[in-house]
Amino acid sequence: MMRNGWPNWRLFFVGWRCSSKAVNARLSRRGSRDGEGPGARAAPGPSAFRPPPGGIRFSLRAAGRAIEADPVARGATRSAWTFPASRVDLLTMIVVTGGTGFIGSNLVGALAGSGERVSVCDTLGTGEKWRNIAKHEIDELVDPSALNEFLTRRAEEISFVYHLGAVSATTETNADLIADSNFRLSQQIWRRCAAHDIPLVYASSAATYGDGTQGFVDSDDRGSLARLRPLNAYGWSKLAFDRWVAREAEEDRPTPPSWVGLKFFNVYGPNEYHKGDMRSVVTKAYPGAASGDGVTLFRSHHPDFEDGGQMRDFVYVGDCIDVMRWIREHRPASGIYNVGTGRAQTWLELMGALYTAVGKDLSVTWVDTPPNLREKYQYFTQADMTKLREAGYQRPFASVQEGVTDYVANFLSTEDPYR
Repeated sequence: MMRNGWPNWRLFFVGWRCSSKAVNARLSRRGSRDGEGPGARAAPGPSAFRPPPGGIRFSLRAAGRAIEADPVARGATRSAWTFPASRVDLLTMIVVTGGTGFIGSNLVGALAGSGERVSVCDTLGTGEKWRNIAKHEIDELVDPSALNEFLTRRAEEISFVYHLGAVSATTETNADLIADSNFRLSQQIWRRCAAHDIPLVYASSAATYGDGTQGFVDSDDRGSLARLRPLNAYGWSKLAFDRWVAREAEEDRPTPPSWVGLKFFNVYGPNEYHKGDMRSVVTKAYPGAASGDGVTLFRSHHPDFEDGGQMRDFVYVGDCIDVMRWIREHRPASGIYNVGTGRAQTWLELMGALYTAVGKDLSVTWVDTPPNLREKYQYFTQADMTKLREAGYQRPFASVQEGVTDYVANFLSTEDPYR
C-alpha cells in the first residue's frame, strides 16, 4: 500500500563494516595517484598525518573525525596529507529520503545544482511526481524496499542523511500506516546513522504543537515535549519520534555525531503539485485567480478570529532549503528547531498576495469548515525563531507577499512550473 508517495514498508537494516584491508587498499591506490602528474600533492611536512606502520587500522569515519578535529591537519598542511581520509575526500554522497516529494525534491534540486552527489530514496507512483526531480542529476534513485542493500553497498561514501520521507497527510486516519512510516522507520534510520557516524537532519512538524495552547517554542527537553497535544495522528507520530530522540540523547545512548529535527510550519512553493488536497492554498487557488475567478475559504468558527483572519506562519519552501543547507555547512548544536518566518499572517493576506501577483481583484466566498475538521483546526501558528537565530542563522525569511510573488512569477505562471 502506498499513501502520499511514501509506502508502508519496514526496513531491517544490517550493519556494515569497512575492513582494514579494504581501507588500506583504497588509501594505497589514492596515495599512489597523489604522487603522479602535475597535480601531485607535496611530500608530507613535519606536521602532516602519516599512517602508522602496518597500515590504517581504524574506520574511514574515525579518520575523518580526527582530521576535522585537528586544526593543523585542516589548515595549512591540507595539501600535504598523505592519504585522503577526510569526509571531503572520501565521503561524498548525500542521501535524501522522500527526495521526490515536495520539500525533498526542492532540496535535491538545490544540492545537485551546486554540484553535490545526491542519492534519493523514494517512490514515484503513476502520476507526474517524477517531474519533481526530472531536471536534476542524481546518483541513485533507490526504491524504499532496497534501501538496506543500498546503504550496505554504498556505506563508505555517505556523508550526510536528510530524512524527509513520511506519510505527511494530516487527514490520514490509518494510524498503523503512519506509525510504520513516520516512527519506526525514523528510529531505524537514526540507529544506522548513530552506528556509522553519519550526521542526520530529519523532518519533524509544527503539527506537534496541536492547537498552540502550549505555545510554539522549540524546546526539546522531555518535559516540554510531553506537554504538547497534537490534533491528528500525523502530528502525534512526529511528536512520538521527537520524544524518543530526546530520551535517547538524555540517557546518553548512541546518537548521530550531529543531529537536527526541523519543525516545519506551513510550507508552500514549487513541486507540491502531486499532493492533491494537501497542496497549499496558493497552489490550489492559482488557476482560478489567474482566470479572474473568486476563491472559496473556510469561515472562522472561533470568536477571536474574523473570517479570513485565521493566522498561520506561511514559509516559502526556498527558505526551508536554505536552512537545511546551512545546518549541514555550519553544524549547530544538536536539537530540535522551528522553521517558519516567525511572523503569522492571515489567510486574507495570503490570498491578497496571490491576486496581486496575477493582477486580479480578490473576491472571497465563505463556506463552513467541515465538522470533521473543525475541532482539529489550527487558528493561529507562529514559529518562535529565537533558537535558530541564536545558533547563527541570520538570513531573512520571505513574507507571503515576497514568497507568493516569486512562486507565481518563476513557477506557477510558466510553461514548466517545476523546480
